[in-house]
Amino acid sequence: MDYSLEHHQSYIGKPVSDLPTPSLIISLPAVKKNVEILHKDVEGLGIRFRPHVKTLKALEVTRMMLGEGKHRAVVASTLAEIRGVLPLAKEGLLDECLYGLPVVSSYLPQLAELRKSLRILLMVDNEQQVSLLEKFGADQPWDIFIKIDVGTHRAGVLAGSSALHSLVKRAEASNHAQIYGFYCHAGHSYASRTSEQAQQTLSEEFSSVIGASGLLPADRELVVSIGSTPTAHVVSSLKAQLPGNTKLELHAGNFPANDLQQVSTSLVQIQDQAVRIAAEVCSVYPERNEALINAGAIALSKEVSPNYPGFGTVVGKLDWGVIRVSQEHGILASSKTGALADKEFHVGQRVYLYCNHACITAAAFYVYYVVDANDIVVATWIPWKGW
Repeated sequence: MDYSLEHHQSYIGKPVSDLPTPSLIISLPAVKKNVEILHKDVEGLGIRFRPHVKTLKALEVTRMMLGEGKHRAVVASTLAEIRGVLPLAKEGLLDECLYGLPVVSSYLPQLAELRKSLRILLMVDNEQQVSLLEKFGADQPWDIFIKIDVGTHRAGVLAGSSALHSLVKRAEASNHAQIYGFYCHAGHSYASRTSEQAQQTLSEEFSSVIGASGLLPADRELVVSIGSTPTAHVVSSLKAQLPGNTKLELHAGNFPANDLQQVSTSLVQIQDQAVRIAAEVCSVYPERNEALINAGAIALSKEVSPNYPGFGTVVGKLDWGVIRVSQEHGILASSKTGALADKEFHVGQRVYLYCNHACITAAAFYVYYVVDANDIVVATWIPWKGW
């Protein structure tokens, strides 16, 4: 069994320098600040908010993202995440959950069971999925979001396409599906480098889902759901006028944690990252000016970010990055001329790393060590694992 999972509570009250390595550290002050900023933006506009629980996958941070029940809907990428949020539904803090992948037949029995405890919405982007719902034959129709592809080309039906028209018509004719609204996720917004670029992406999302909502009668109540963490940071710029029958909803997931991909957008600062990885220097190689740490591809992922070369960056030494990884090994090198590995590092030294993509990095760890402003462990969070 994972050592941290067996012994995590014994580290409460201890400094991060005592943690086993590799470990995932979460700054509680940074999480609280990041959540507060986004909540203020959303509440200032008077729009709905649906946090995505996929990043840290933990009950404690989900409770914070919901504002202790002020916001009452989430989106989840796995059934494990839906099962994980059920305690919040029992507490009366959560009303509904959107399963965020296009629905497949093997999941329908489990989703049907889950909606006995929580309202479940499904994602649809193909007429065949409506046929699956009909074949499954539930007692009541499923509420569905129709997913619109606004340029990410991951999932969704193209805005303005004949396929979208046909899908809306097919869903409307079915007794087993009820269109709740239209949803899009601008994953390509991570390429934004300025607030103006993020605003442009947000505007494109907005136009796409509003255009799709025009395929239904004007008196039909609908929800249009837009967003991603980069565009969420500029949501306060949204001034568009909604049709009277349409409610606007923002969704975002990474925002409590942030990472180097987010920092690369210029919409958050390096100090806004709440996640660090603790590792140790295993060896130093002066002849090639590199150092070896015990955090590799499994601990860090192989995700990259535009402005920070490699697979992670050393906190406090941003010119030193993890330039190569194998399964459990990471190689540190510097982009700065004249920087010497044997002057910066020694065997047994602790290093702390910012990661490129907090969602994937966090998935590798069975325990999160939550620290205060003095880097003392004040809590441990156990994430939901699996699918």
